[in-house]
Amino acid sequence: MNQHVLVLNCGSSSIKFAIIDAETGAAPLQGIAENLGAHNAQLRYSFDGKKTAIELSDNTNHKEALASIGRVLKQHDALQSSIIAVGHRVVHGGERFEQSCLIDPLVKEGIRDLAKMAPLHNLAHVAGIESAQDAFPDLPQVAVFDTAYFQTLPKHAYLYALPYALYEQHGIRKYGFHGSSHHFVSHEAARLLNKGIGQCNLITAHLGNGCSITAIKQGKAIDTSMGFTPLEGLVMGTRCGDIDPSVATFLIESLDYSAAQVSALMNKQSGLQGISQLSNDCRTLEEQQALGNENAKLALDMFVHRLVKYIGSYIALVGPLDALVFTGGIGENSSYIRQQTIAQLAHMGFSLDETLNAETRFGRSGRISDATSKSVFAIATNEEWVIAKDTIHCAFKA
Repeated sequence: MNQHVLVLNCGSSSIKFAIIDAETGAAPLQGIAENLGAHNAQLRYSFDGKKTAIELSDNTNHKEALASIGRVLKQHDALQSSIIAVGHRVVHGGERFEQSCLIDPLVKEGIRDLAKMAPLHNLAHVAGIESAQDAFPDLPQVAVFDTAYFQTLPKHAYLYALPYALYEQHGIRKYGFHGSSHHFVSHEAARLLNKGIGQCNLITAHLGNGCSITAIKQGKAIDTSMGFTPLEGLVMGTRCGDIDPSVATFLIESLDYSAAQVSALMNKQSGLQGISQLSNDCRTLEEQQALGNENAKLALDMFVHRLVKYIGSYIALVGPLDALVFTGGIGENSSYIRQQTIAQLAHMGFSLDETLNAETRFGRSGRISDATSKSVFAIATNEEWVIAKDTIHCAFKA
């Protein structure tokens, strides 16, 4: 019997959804309700490869979007009847939630309380949870936290060098994100290496519109690039990543920016988009660079430079490295970014097989390094499968 889980990822203006077979990771139905709260809201989904788009009413909210998703499910009775639980991706669990858990009123309250650390995400998660509970009242519902994977970070890695009272009283520390992705690809890398995860020293780079990189020693995360929020670390699609904090105070004190304007600048107007003045899409920038666009080239060069710096520092932390792993939309599909990154790591024992690097894209996973190199993999991530398996474990454990 299939153990199908409905996996929901509620953002501030969207709901990603998928029905996942917890045993195999297969997703017979998946889609997204997007532009919620706006005039052009729509629901797009794919069932067994056939794509459908549905226009939603203006200003559709999360509850109404979940009802529309429910109507889609009812069109596929056999599939809907096989759903045994609902799993919710929750971005921020702070220190309160160290692992996935069944959702009850106290859990919802805790997720809501943590909205001060992730206001755009956690409040949307609560809205999605409550809507899903209304839509699927008889199914167990589980919260799976992005931050839980990073509970193994040592204190000297997750603390900032700020007055300790700020951590004690306000929880200001590094939390890390993309945990489900780093979990999945690290276990896949261990499988490809034919080693137990506890024997593996890995560096996993999740590269997409949001980017993070994690150092994994003997199977446990010991450092990661994202911090108190998902802004810290690598250059991203629209986020600046690491920056001198005094830039923020300069913008406020000397250029009359408000705190909200600084946040919007660093989160939504920077990164590849801000430098290229063209796009946050790596594919567009690669095309424009080939046509001679200097700002597109500069954005890509900065992206690679920051990534190489992190990889080098994490090699120092994990010790003898078993594998470097690329994942995420860019990491899985951009043979250019992988080639440029590895070229700068040649002196550290890395080199690519050009054919494997070119061919390992669009859902294919495997080794892309040559026979003389330390292992380099490109692995298609499957965060929804991790969420589905955690949901089954929490909902039905003995």
